[in-house]
Order: sequence, then C-alpha cells, then structure tokens
Amino acid sequence: MKKIIVLAMIGLVAQLIDGSLGMAYGVTSTTLLLMVGLTPAIASASVHLAEVVTSAVSGYSHLRFGNVDIKIVKKLVLPGALGAFLGAAFLSYIPAVFIKPYISIFLLGLGVYVLFRFLFLKITADEQEPETDSKHKLYRPVGFMAGFMDASGGGGWGPLTTPLLLTHRHLSPSKAIGTVNFSEFAVSLSASIGFFLFIGWETLYWQIVLAMMLGGIMAAPFAAWLVKRIKPALLGVLAGGLIILTNLRTIVKEFFSIELFAVMHFLQPLLLVWIILIIAAFRKDS
Repeated sequence: MKKIIVLAMIGLVAQLIDGSLGMAYGVTSTTLLLMVGLTPAIASASVHLAEVVTSAVSGYSHLRFGNVDIKIVKKLVLPGALGAFLGAAFLSYIPAVFIKPYISIFLLGLGVYVLFRFLFLKITADEQEPETDSKHKLYRPVGFMAGFMDASGGGGWGPLTTPLLLTHRHLSPSKAIGTVNFSEFAVSLSASIGFFLFIGWETLYWQIVLAMMLGGIMAAPFAAWLVKRIKPALLGVLAGGLIILTNLRTIVKEFFSIELFAVMHFLQPLLLVWIILIIAAFRKDS
C-alpha cells in the first residue's frame, strides 16, 4: 500500500509540473520511478500508458479554463500523432539516444530565449495578431518531430513544442502551455498503440500505471487552474529554467558522462541563478 501511495505521488508531482509548465511529465516521472527501483524499460512503458489518461484530463481541464488555441491544436495533433507512432516503431529497432544531445543543444538555446523574452521584454499577448507564413509552416514539422522524439527518445513533446509556442507573440504563456497539454493526448495514445504493436506490454505492472494515473488525474485540474493564475513573466522564467536545466543535464551526461543533478557544486550555482531570476520575475509582475 505504501508503494502505491508513493507511485500516486509521483504521478501527481509529474502532472503538476507538466500541467503548469507545459513539459517534463516524462522526465519527472521516469526519473522518480527509477529512483524507487524500477527498471528503465518498465518505467518508460508505465509512463507512456499512464500519460494517455493524465493528458486527457489535463487537456480537458485546460480547455475549460480557456488555455487552449484550437487552431494550433489542429495543426499540431495529426503530425504529432504520426510522429509518435513512427517513433515507437523506430525505437523497437534503433535506439534514439544519439539524437537527444543535439536536440538538447537546440532546446537549451530556446530556453535561454524564453527566459530573456519573459523577463526582460514587455510581454504582449495579442490574440488578434495575424500569424506569419513562417509561423504557420512551423507547426506541422515541429509537431511531427516532437511526437517522434517523445516516443523514440523518451520525451520531447513538451520540451519541443512549448518553447516554440512561447516564442510566438500572439500567445500568452498559459495558452501556449494549455495548447501543448491538450494536444498531448493524441500523441500519448498514438505512442502507446505503437509500443503495444511493436514491443508489447507483457512485462508492464498495471498497478504502477493505475497509481500514476490516479495521481495525475488529481493534479491535472489544479495545474490547469494554476497556469491561468501565474503571471506571464514568472511563468516564463519557471518554464525557461526548467527547459535549461533538463536539457543541460542531457548534454552534460551524454558528452561528459557527468550526472548534473548528482554533482552539487555544479548544480547549486545553476539553482541559485534560477532562484534569483524567479525573484526578479516575481517583482516584475508585482
């Protein structure tokens, strides 16, 4: 019973982060599941299936709170679902580990831009601002790439789509995050179908999946409410810092074989800078 409660708390924390910042459900939940002793394969399979239900509840909650841009959802969801299915097939034969460091370098740059934009620039979310052709053309390829990486690389839907939507001036941070969460259901479902067909779920522990689903369902409505209440500068700094830390961890681990989160004299200065920026964003919003 104690283990089920721990697993439910993992699902709750992961969904709270993902639902309010638009990313890191997979990274957070997989990391925490590995910490409690699960093997990587079982942790990954559990996360993908649990996310089908949690993303559905999260997406509906964001829709109810007005955090979703349906026009962008329509452009993201089909390429994302296709990419996720193909990513699941790809992972069955060829590991995608070698791709992740280079994607993380790109995402790290986006994280820095997001921090700069929301902390130092005046934030205007003009819903009537017309989209340029270049923005219009980005949605589908980014959706496909994000879906593919989410299934084949263990994560990527939120980290790829959220930063790019946050860089668009016609979207508020809450609407960018809500749109990503709403679209994620189709991606998670497609990836789960792909894994079921190409790998199978024979070794899956259903009690783990159900416990994580329960925790995620509990957190989803609150996360959707929270993202609407947090001011843009603060939300942008929180999301930007999360993008930088998670991707810097991947880069350092892949290129230098160092676990960033385990080496405190590397991690502490980064966290200190992030805290200072969060305080600055809070004062700016005030």
